[in-house]
Amino acid sequence: MEIRQLEYFQMTCRLSSISKAAEQLHVAQPSVSIAIQKLEEELGVQLFQRTQRQISLTSEGHIFLQRVNTILTQLEDSINEMKDLQLHPKSSIKIGIPPMIGVLLFPEIFAQFRKQYPHIELSAVEGGSLSIQNLVEQNRIDIGIITQSKSSPLLKTLPITTGQIHVCLPLHHPLGSLPSISFDQLHDQPFILLKEDTYNRKVVIEECKKHHFTPNIVFSSSQIETIISLVELDIGISFLFDTIAKKYPTIHSCPLSEPLNFQIVLAWNPNRYLTNAAKAFIDFMTHLQPQQ
Repeated sequence: MEIRQLEYFQMTCRLSSISKAAEQLHVAQPSVSIAIQKLEEELGVQLFQRTQRQISLTSEGHIFLQRVNTILTQLEDSINEMKDLQLHPKSSIKIGIPPMIGVLLFPEIFAQFRKQYPHIELSAVEGGSLSIQNLVEQNRIDIGIITQSKSSPLLKTLPITTGQIHVCLPLHHPLGSLPSISFDQLHDQPFILLKEDTYNRKVVIEECKKHHFTPNIVFSSSQIETIISLVELDIGISFLFDTIAKKYPTIHSCPLSEPLNFQIVLAWNPNRYLTNAAKAFIDFMTHLQPQQ
């Protein structure tokens, strides 16, 4: 049994597709198929149920995947630990950044960290907070800067800042004259939201359900500038962090009658080996002046 076979198996499980796994791993599809077939022969069990359209894990496959995840995580941790013991290690950190946090906080964090640790390379992985949290839990990235309302039992977190989600309206929208807006007043409005993997979209849709209506979502984007432009053009309304919305004088930012509060945290997996570079970033964020 080879490490390569375990990596192919893990990626296939992650993507539920041999062809997608091969593409992600930059190998030919038959290489992945043969590796998995040899694994099944050696183990004496069937790891996948195969149909013409999809593959799914068997009960044996689920058990084996848990072991493989542990083995590969421990291997990666061991390699990182050995790199930390080198006299002049090449240090890097893979950090998950959601779109609004990328606009609000990360540029300043990046600039300050680079001044203090010029030898550490930061690599950003962009995605919504829900996706980033999963990546950190699965040990696929080192650290995430995410928005959350409740903590994950698998992660350790460090609070960074808090705020509220505001309604974003075109400048001359009829609701713009109100001091605050209730979700009951938004049931007939076209919504422009962030993508499905974002905390922001999740809480907005949950609030709509709470007020007994399904939102009319006319457009979804991961780009803040695109959302702002569409609101400016009166295509619909949106929901952004108050500190971001207030930066754009071309739209109207209004608080909600029942505030939707958020907390931004630094998150990491305490059950995996933390490199010296990751520890340095956590220490840097611990002593960073809180953002308002």
